[in-house]
Amino acid sequence: MTDSQDQASAARRDFERFYAESVKRLVAVVYAVTGDLGEAEDAVQEAYARAWPRWEQLVAEGDPTPWVRTVALRLAVSSWRRARNRLRAHFRHGPPPDLPGLAPDHVALVAALRHLNPEQRRAVVLHHLLDLPVEEVARQTGSTSTAVRSRLMRARRILSTHLTDSPDTPTARASRTAATAQPRQEVLPHE
Repeated sequence: MTDSQDQASAARRDFERFYAESVKRLVAVVYAVTGDLGEAEDAVQEAYARAWPRWEQLVAEGDPTPWVRTVALRLAVSSWRRARNRLRAHFRHGPPPDLPGLAPDHVALVAALRHLNPEQRRAVVLHHLLDLPVEEVARQTGSTSTAVRSRLMRARRILSTHLTDSPDTPTARASRTAATAQPRQEVLPHE
């Protein structure tokens, strides 16, 4: 290992140790400010991502914690401002026009695709929805053409059980049930 590789490795270990020691506390601080755990985690993660390229400079200046905390809080505030502006625009201009609902066949296709394993689903989408040849699907997925053909064959077999015009398919039953379902009221036990 060269001297620069040793330094890079040491910097990486130092950053990882800093991250492990400070991330929970920093998320807690930003969460306390935002009141939204997901937003806090996103802001903190982005702050660490921005700290890494300038890690040596931050360490040379002293403790990097204040810099990372400041960036995370600014990111969270920026997120608030964007949300506030969206809300103001909504009230000023009214709600966006209604978007047409998804077609029943689209909903059925998405539901049926969920029954496939990820490799089969990727092969079906690339080959049938994007019209890529089997060889190109194989190249993009890092598989052989034979493996792609096998996945497509198995996927078609599975999809055929879920995509038919019969009113008694699971998809059709699910669509009918969803269309007629009433919101469930939660029943709480008596205390």
